[in-house]
Amino acid sequence: MAQHRVVPQPDVVEPSDAPPFTITAQTAIVLPADGGEAARVGEWLAALLRPSTAFPLPVTPGDGPAPAGAIVLRLGGPASLGDEGYELRVAADSVLLRAPRAAGLFRGLQTLRQLLPPGVEAEQGAMRMAAAWTAPAGRVVDRPRFAWRGGMLDVSRHFFTVKEVKQYVDLLALYKMNTMHLHLSDDQGWRIQIDSRPRLAQVGGRTQVGGGEGGYYTKQDYAEIVRYAAERFITVVPEIDMPGHTNAAIAAYPEIGCSRPMPAQTVPVPEPGLYTGIQVGWSTLCHDKEATYRFVDDVVRELAAMTPGPYLHIGGDEVAALTRDQYATFVERVQDIVVRHGKIPIGWEEIGKGKLRPQTIAQQWQSDTAMLAVRQGNKLVLSPASKAYVDMKYTPATELGLRWAGFVELRTAYDWDPAALFPGVTEQSVLGVEAPLWTESVSTISGAQYLLLPRLPALAEVGWTAQGKRDWEGFRARIAGQATRWRMLGLNYYPSPQVAW
Repeated sequence: MAQHRVVPQPDVVEPSDAPPFTITAQTAIVLPADGGEAARVGEWLAALLRPSTAFPLPVTPGDGPAPAGAIVLRLGGPASLGDEGYELRVAADSVLLRAPRAAGLFRGLQTLRQLLPPGVEAEQGAMRMAAAWTAPAGRVVDRPRFAWRGGMLDVSRHFFTVKEVKQYVDLLALYKMNTMHLHLSDDQGWRIQIDSRPRLAQVGGRTQVGGGEGGYYTKQDYAEIVRYAAERFITVVPEIDMPGHTNAAIAAYPEIGCSRPMPAQTVPVPEPGLYTGIQVGWSTLCHDKEATYRFVDDVVRELAAMTPGPYLHIGGDEVAALTRDQYATFVERVQDIVVRHGKIPIGWEEIGKGKLRPQTIAQQWQSDTAMLAVRQGNKLVLSPASKAYVDMKYTPATELGLRWAGFVELRTAYDWDPAALFPGVTEQSVLGVEAPLWTESVSTISGAQYLLLPRLPALAEVGWTAQGKRDWEGFRARIAGQATRWRMLGLNYYPSPQVAW
């Protein structure tokens, strides 16, 4: 365990010279007698390990002494570990994982997973990748630095299927991230069924950047995404961007639009009013029409009802078509609508131009307006574009990605402290960090993976590991060990020259 390759770096690692633990045909996974959420955590581990090991790995409840060779999951431990902390003890005869909450058990299993050979990720029927399925002996005590550790997937510029979104969720889970921000609407596409406004999906969902058929999620699709994420203790945060980035909605319901002229586009569109380019700032909802707020209420009401998580993202960025006062009026009214439907509003940092409710969260991305929210006492989620936007190119030579925020190589994504990002923002101001993946240049899940890996794990460690417990040299050694795992999982990645892969 002394030379472990775990990402994010755990809080406390105590290696042992004892023999490793070995999974065998006799290994069982033992749960608390009352099961509960711990039962599905145990079943998740069994489902991960059975294909590659070909062992039965029965999942059995029981609070008494565990049988020799067992992997034991227990709820309990000090409250100081919080909802996601855990203690993992690996000995030659057993593995014991304890956590106050089931979410902590799941996070701890990601550590155990990474301590095992990468071959545990192999599919059924694949060549056996390990002579023995062993984990080094030792003890790990771990908990996250920040409560919000997220990734954002933009499905509006290019549409991704439910299966592809699940692949993205699995990547978040592997690196102990707990939030998936789903960007569901923009100028180029509306991606969620709203029964009271059917043309949003029927019309607004018909295209994407560069043309193509686009797509949208039915309510059943969205429920499946939410369910899958929840099984991995990941909260889905849906975003309906407004008042700007709204052309797909306006194409469906023109009466709510007060946009500037649409930029020229070279790709034919399937219906008048749709947009396939990537220019921003020109589209806007009307800030002074009651029809606009009836529209917003319809969308928020239905989206809130199908989203069990506490948050709803209202966008709010890059609105050039409204004055500051007009924009502030809009944000304040929409914020109230979100709260009325039982959700906590979150928006891009510009929302600080309005008067924010105490619980409202601002998502920093460019820093020039983030302090407006901080001065009102509101928390920030940090997504600095020059460090956390994983849609930026790694270097001038990489094919995918944009470059307006600069080039974001791996060390740039890793080597920063959220509590020292800019003056006036302290640890207490920061709810967490998030890595947005905008998809103007990405149309496939393989392309998305190339931009995400290895930067997403780097940002996961920024959010999870205490600043004093992490350093670039240690990270680059550990991330090198992840490449074999990615290959077993069939994941595409960028082999950064900053790492000795």
